[in-house]
Amino acid sequence: MTAPTKPLSVPQLGAVVAGNALEFYDFLTFSFFAVQIGAVFFPGHDATESLLLTLATFGVGFLTRPLGGAMIGPLGDRLGRKPAMLFCFGLMGVSIVGLALTPSYARIGIAAPILVVMFRLLQGFALGGEVGPTTAFLLEAAPASARGRYVSLQHATQKLSTLCAGLMGLVLANLLSPQQLIDWGWRIAFLLGAAVVPVGLLIRKNLPETLAAQTQRPARLSPAQLWLWLLGLLMLASNTISTYTMNYLSTFGMHTLGIPAAKAFAATVMVGVSGTLGALLSGVLSDRIGRKPVMIGGAAVLLLLGLPCFFMISQLKTLPALLAGASLMSLADGIYGPAILAGLSESLPASLRAGSLGIVYALAISCFGGSAQFVATWLIAATGSPLAPAWYMSAALLLGLAGMAGLRETAPIKLGG
Repeated sequence: MTAPTKPLSVPQLGAVVAGNALEFYDFLTFSFFAVQIGAVFFPGHDATESLLLTLATFGVGFLTRPLGGAMIGPLGDRLGRKPAMLFCFGLMGVSIVGLALTPSYARIGIAAPILVVMFRLLQGFALGGEVGPTTAFLLEAAPASARGRYVSLQHATQKLSTLCAGLMGLVLANLLSPQQLIDWGWRIAFLLGAAVVPVGLLIRKNLPETLAAQTQRPARLSPAQLWLWLLGLLMLASNTISTYTMNYLSTFGMHTLGIPAAKAFAATVMVGVSGTLGALLSGVLSDRIGRKPVMIGGAAVLLLLGLPCFFMISQLKTLPALLAGASLMSLADGIYGPAILAGLSESLPASLRAGSLGIVYALAISCFGGSAQFVATWLIAATGSPLAPAWYMSAALLLGLAGMAGLRETAPIKLGG
């Protein structure tokens, strides 16, 4: 593993994680404005059916993630991290702007939802290829004693973008009328996110390359590496479901509890604040005490909190209860995710790191992230219980803990490095 001769500046680090941040800003903005987007592209249905169709469209974007991970991730192992990162970020910008500018169903009919699905597929392809090269870059650019902190920026920016998306939704919901939110308010949120793409591309062009030129890829994966893929899939699927369950809380507040949008978006702000703090804390702790104690501890705490928090929220049906539950659960969720990514990244050889991370992460996201909010909404409707999302998250956490138990410790402080 090689690292840049100079430490990365704050703008450079920001440019590396900008794609990850934009990914979550855009995907979460889509889910936060699911009710409004449903009215634009799926009119004529009852509220639940329109929401389900919108969340299904949200999930479509995850279908092409494995393809992006399988095609772009290995290129990051062959050609370098930088070319893959530049390509993905540019493609992401095109898809976001295209989605924001798609005319409504009332103007162009069935072509509107078709275009939305096409842009979601394109975006999913770009995002599937983004995670592997950027995570590999962060690990390789970091001093050995700070790898956990560098990699934790991937999750910290996810949570920070959650905060930004929540603040944007909160501001727009309070400044605009419900009809204005449907007509054009949600489009403003997307376009503002896309505005960071030109700056990010410019800074990424000047980043150093961290992939060693002499790196050789093995002809096939070894049994040990296939085992790592399985453990990684279990852990990342668990983290994906819990993260998207947290991100569902604003929709849960609006659709299930009847809390007005102007207030429910405050839950997203709390998810962003608590999750960002948790992710940064995770990076520091995992560098000091190891990856496994942090990931297992955070996941176990979230497992214990899930059902009680959802029960409290569903019984009280108040904004303070929603905010308290969101804050507690998101802090635990923010703590255990970065340690998983750091441990898995360190376990993989450099010649397979970007491709393996990209594929495993994309599989976890596409199978479980894209469907999480749809499944939560469907489970609530099918069972009549607002606790259904908590049960689903708890089952995922148990599987994730099994994967964590099988992963070896990789933190340098634990290995004497």
